[in-house]
Amino acid sequence: MTDSTSPSAPVPAAAVHPLAGMAIGFVGIVIFGATLPVTRIALDGFSPAFITFARAAIAAAVAGATLIALRKPFPRQHALSLFIAGILLVYGFPGFSSVAMQTVPASHGGVVLGVLPLMTATFAALFGGERPGMAFWGWSIAGAVLVMVFSLSGADIDPGIGDFWLACAALSASCGYVISGKLARTRPGWEVISWALIVTAPISLAGTAFIWNTGIYQPDSHALMAMAYLALGSMFAGFIFWNWGMAIGGIARVGQVQLLQSFVTLGLSALLLGETVTPVMLGFALAVGVVVWCGRKAKVG
Repeated sequence: MTDSTSPSAPVPAAAVHPLAGMAIGFVGIVIFGATLPVTRIALDGFSPAFITFARAAIAAAVAGATLIALRKPFPRQHALSLFIAGILLVYGFPGFSSVAMQTVPASHGGVVLGVLPLMTATFAALFGGERPGMAFWGWSIAGAVLVMVFSLSGADIDPGIGDFWLACAALSASCGYVISGKLARTRPGWEVISWALIVTAPISLAGTAFIWNTGIYQPDSHALMAMAYLALGSMFAGFIFWNWGMAIGGIARVGQVQLLQSFVTLGLSALLLGETVTPVMLGFALAVGVVVWCGRKAKVG
């Protein structure tokens, strides 16, 4: 008998396990947490546009090989939803965040993107079929306020155009998360991101080919490894755990785990890029962590 909560079997919409979903989703958040600092490393060898298209093309190749090997049929009834999720997650978030990383430190971007949980909860309520209670909204708003105060407080960096692109990235990601989270209620999370990569693969391949001559800047081994991580980790593996977690734990509730991504991004920015992690940054990261802890039992219908 196949376990209904395993990544190899569809999860019924009624099977909701908040704690397990948050734990599984956190694995995805750890993988996603390295995206911004690794993107800055990749920018030493590739243009933002090339990174956006090439990492999607590489991930699509891996996804396609996996689907063929396991003989998975294409879910025609979900083709449009998969395409929209692919546009938002495969191009929207990576593209906007790559542009943002040209003008803001990855550590700053990691905390600013802490607004994602509130945006994800909002979209989950609008078209995800979930109804968060007042306490949930209260903690979500508290987390968003903390993030925005940090962004606008002049904590070692002035707000600028990079914050606008980060906001666009957050909007794309949160909407895409809800669509893919809904799809993951009916099929394994890895299939959702795999098919989203496949249906958008023509765009990925065309974009990569078009920018090939101008988007590569003699990358060194670090830039090449960064590109590999963005393709296989951020673009593929992270979504396997993230979609699975949202499917069994609820989109809005598991979305709150994104607030903890600040810890991961801040730590990896210091480790990989040598960026300074100030007490102010750590204080805000700790504060949003407390918000997640307090809001984990808030009612979500």
